[in-house]
Amino acid sequence: MTAVADPLPAVSAADFRNAMATLGSAVHVITTDGPGGRAGFTASAVCSVTDSPPMLLVCLNRSASVHATFAANDVLCVNTLAAGQEALSALFGGKTPMAQRFDAARWLTLASGAPVLHDALAAFDCRITSRCSVGTHDVLYCEVLDVRQRPGADGLVYFGRRYHALSAP
Repeated sequence: MTAVADPLPAVSAADFRNAMATLGSAVHVITTDGPGGRAGFTASAVCSVTDSPPMLLVCLNRSASVHATFAANDVLCVNTLAAGQEALSALFGGKTPMAQRFDAARWLTLASGAPVLHDALAAFDCRITSRCSVGTHDVLYCEVLDVRQRPGADGLVYFGRRYHALSAP
């Protein structure tokens, strides 16, 4: 007879969030525009996937008010924020009406038509090529169509539930 192992205890959401707070990450405003309308949200769950072809992933909560807009448009821009743009992060991370969020900064567009933050540290203009639902979120796999960078600007990271500036080399 084979012994059945006891199931591993589940990690609580609070314990997981507390541990994740010890991982520093860049801060991004993710934007879209198209048939579904214009929308944006703040995210730290962004990661490169491959450089050939250039792809990244973005995690989006399916219960977020912007979820349907991103699904309808199939394009997005990952706008990586620079030091000093903490207020813009907070604005896009809150319940502020969408028009007010976009009125707070200068925008342009590239190939996809998604809003590109004029003074982003870096901007990755993308087409969403596939999605995978995991738990409460959709993982959006995005083909990078164009990139803009702002050389010499300091970066912005979120660590320990606070913003921190990182100096450029």
